[in-house]
Amino acid sequence: MFNAMKYRKWGVQFDAAGDARFRIWAPGSDAPRLVINGAEYEMRSEGNGWYEAVAANVSGGATYHFVLPDGREIPDPASHWQEGGLDGPSTIIDHDFAWRHENWTGRPWHEAVIYEVHIGTFTEEGTFRAAEKKLERLAELGITVIEVMPLASFQGDRGWGYDGVLQFAPQRDYGSPDDLKALIDAAHGLGMMVLLDVVYNHFGPEGNFLQTYAPDFFQKNETPWGPAPDFDSVDVRSYFLQNALYWLQTYRFDGLRIDAADHLAGGGGEVDFLTELAQTIRYKVTGRHVYLVIEDARNTAKPMTPEEDAPPLVDAQWNDDFHHVVHVMTTGEDGGLYQDFVSDPESLLRRSLATGFVYQGDPRPSRDFAGSGERSDHLSPQTFVNFLHNHDQAGNRLCGERLRALLEPALFDILECILLLSPQTPLMFMGDDHASTQPFYFFSDHPKHDREAAIKGRLRQAEMFQGALPENARDLVQDPNDVRTRLLSTLNWRQADEEDGRRASAILAGLLAKRRQYVWPLLASEFGGGTALGSPARTLAIDWAFAAGRLQLRANLSDAPADLPPVEGEIFHRLGDIDGQTGKSCSYSVLFAVAR
Repeated sequence: MFNAMKYRKWGVQFDAAGDARFRIWAPGSDAPRLVINGAEYEMRSEGNGWYEAVAANVSGGATYHFVLPDGREIPDPASHWQEGGLDGPSTIIDHDFAWRHENWTGRPWHEAVIYEVHIGTFTEEGTFRAAEKKLERLAELGITVIEVMPLASFQGDRGWGYDGVLQFAPQRDYGSPDDLKALIDAAHGLGMMVLLDVVYNHFGPEGNFLQTYAPDFFQKNETPWGPAPDFDSVDVRSYFLQNALYWLQTYRFDGLRIDAADHLAGGGGEVDFLTELAQTIRYKVTGRHVYLVIEDARNTAKPMTPEEDAPPLVDAQWNDDFHHVVHVMTTGEDGGLYQDFVSDPESLLRRSLATGFVYQGDPRPSRDFAGSGERSDHLSPQTFVNFLHNHDQAGNRLCGERLRALLEPALFDILECILLLSPQTPLMFMGDDHASTQPFYFFSDHPKHDREAAIKGRLRQAEMFQGALPENARDLVQDPNDVRTRLLSTLNWRQADEEDGRRASAILAGLLAKRRQYVWPLLASEFGGGTALGSPARTLAIDWAFAAGRLQLRANLSDAPADLPPVEGEIFHRLGDIDGQTGKSCSYSVLFAVAR
């Protein structure tokens, strides 16, 4: 748990007298100097690589930077604002903000309907202020959670955000700190929570000054995405613990989505870093529940499982298994990361819907048939975040397609019903609210990039996310560093006002209204388990038992008639020709029923 005696504070701290204390950890350098608004200050050593300087009469708007002994000027690694980009000075921010909804405490998780947003491409302007104008429309449709892709400052003026290097400073191209607060405040006023995607498992390879003066911050072996922090270091842990609290307390985010949590290694403390992060947040953020959602390739159920009288460490986990098996079953793509889901995908999908993960300790082909995952049938379905696509699954494809663009409309409509009315927590990608088929590509702004190397990297990534590529793949791939690639990924909101867009939004609103009326009351009661009933190929028959009733799904994902088990109780949604009493269904049909 966070201990002020154990951890030093990063960044600028103001004491009771109003003096500002500037700290930096530079174990790989001699004493740096501090420059504030052009005035230079000596920094004294505090031991273990820490240096400090105290300055009076410092206020919001002041600019500062550190100067290494060799003359290099560097920003504060805990900078709250970089108006001039990574190479410019850091700016002290006065975080006083007139919150209109300061008593907001969030919503229960069973009401979560997540909408993932990349600020830079969500609107033509690509700013917090422009995104704020879209919130009312989303709230009216029934979206209850906005999940914002990473905001930590990165190299250049465009990118996904997973290459951040200044973790406390929102990317300047999206707007000011106050603009971000206004976005979150507006969402709260509309009854929506806001989650932030944070990347703690690696730093971006470009603009990372820490490597030069604090090499001990990183492990010796880099990840494929950039240098990995050394979580065995107390000082490294303190950086990220303070960063998480900063986003949650200063900006009032309702929770964090933790990228690649399985890479948050480090056994130097009494507990692993993810455990310490969760315990620290639970201890320090009071008066509301902060939601923690992890991405973890290990299919681990332990973080979501309560122990004795202790609550679970995290609230939910992205369920890649559900996406992968749906993708294989409906598109036929079976290469790359889909190879583990080729054998009997119908059974694997039934298992995922009924009990969580596909792999729950079972042998996995891609891992030499070693056991993978943990049993998850004891977990409530709402602990699994399911999706038909997200930024990864679209953006890492050769042509950036969403699943909607790859399937017959009738089949995708069935999948959308399953996503939004099943008891798992649904996640949609921006634009799904109006049936957008806009591609979403990987894009970046790395001035030192090798164009050929970047394109080859994209081709390798595409093979992983879709399998064998066409012969003309080299002609189709987009250069991630070409500004046009970002423009191609920017949502065209005019589609939302066209007939097809309005129809899709109305269908979505109707589905989410039914989720509120029929599914939420079940999720608010005790979960009794999920069961996959016997049914023909390319069909689903799943029952979920809750204290408040039994939710039943019957679906035919084929283009031929099929006989399914009948349902009991009230049928609250039906699409296509399917009879709940007899179980007889025509092609592409689905129904949901509840027996109370």
